[in-house]
Amino acid sequence: MTQPLNDPLIPFSERPYRACVGIMLLNAAGQVLVAQRIDQRAEAWQMPQGGVENNETPRQAALRELEEEIGTNKAEIIAECEDWIPYDLPKDLADKVWHGRYRGQTQKWFAMRFLGTDADINLATAEPEFDAWKWTPMTTLVDVVVAFKRENYAKVVDGFRHLV
Repeated sequence: MTQPLNDPLIPFSERPYRACVGIMLLNAAGQVLVAQRIDQRAEAWQMPQGGVENNETPRQAALRELEEEIGTNKAEIIAECEDWIPYDLPKDLADKVWHGRYRGQTQKWFAMRFLGTDADINLATAEPEFDAWKWTPMTTLVDVVVAFKRENYAKVVDGFRHLV
């Protein structure tokens, strides 16, 4: 049941995590796709990610999110992290997103091999989330993301390092 917007927020420590998937899209050179969120003023890149809907598996969600966020389905899943990896949002941000219902997200990560060309990536999707994208080496990935996701991304890099 959703919490009405005018109800007091659930205390941060009592909020659940939102189920989410993340995608590490790798090109032929072993670089990772990162994109800059439209709603961020500061430079902070992230890999595609998004919520798991009630009627889908995490694998289905990952494939759907890839197409919704970067406009292509030209990829194949090549690996999956065994565990879900949680992260907390900064408290002030957690109070603003998802109507303050979640403390952060717990993510199931998938590595995908990109099968297309750069021209297949199209950020002008039905509901755009990004305004720029680039390929970055996996070794520098943690350095380019927003601070509160760095520990999470380090775990993802550790899990998929063997792929490059």
